[in-house]
Amino acid sequence: MYNASDLRKNLKIQIDGDPYVITEFQFVKPGKGQSLYRCKLRNMINGNQFERTFRSVDTFQTADLQEKKMQYLYPEGNKYCFMDLETYEQVYLTEEQLGDAKNFLIDSLEVEILFFGDTPLGITLPNFVELTVTRADPWVKGDTAAGNSKPVTVETGYQLLAPPFVEEGEKIRIDTRTGDYVTRVKN
Repeated sequence: MYNASDLRKNLKIQIDGDPYVITEFQFVKPGKGQSLYRCKLRNMINGNQFERTFRSVDTFQTADLQEKKMQYLYPEGNKYCFMDLETYEQVYLTEEQLGDAKNFLIDSLEVEILFFGDTPLGITLPNFVELTVTRADPWVKGDTAAGNSKPVTVETGYQLLAPPFVEEGEKIRIDTRTGDYVTRVKN
């Protein structure tokens, strides 16, 4: 159980049976009366946001969230299939639940999936993934208008900027938190 004084940004609480994350938090102490805690909350299941003010005597349940290690299998329409490595149970997440993570999914990639009860909410990728470059335009020496990088496309269809020496067919390491090029991977 949390008290109102425990509230802070990114805290996950349960209200009326649904998990919420606090996206903004403000403490207000009026001249008279009790302290107030103004929060913006986002429902972790459907994404709805709203503001609510709590008094210092309010209490909250902790959201019953669990992370499971799962393996990415394949896309199916606008859903993506993942398999539990222990029970071999399959779970589907939508493009909205994945967000930008879909740009880095390759077959057999192990990820952490956040669950509320039996409902999958989101995904945590490894910090780095290694993807093969499928398209890299040749870089012309003296082409300084583009700076010291050129656009490349990787096997998932994601486009990013990479140094001019990166060529098609090479594997590169990408930081999944920022989507930036890190280094070439030697075979």
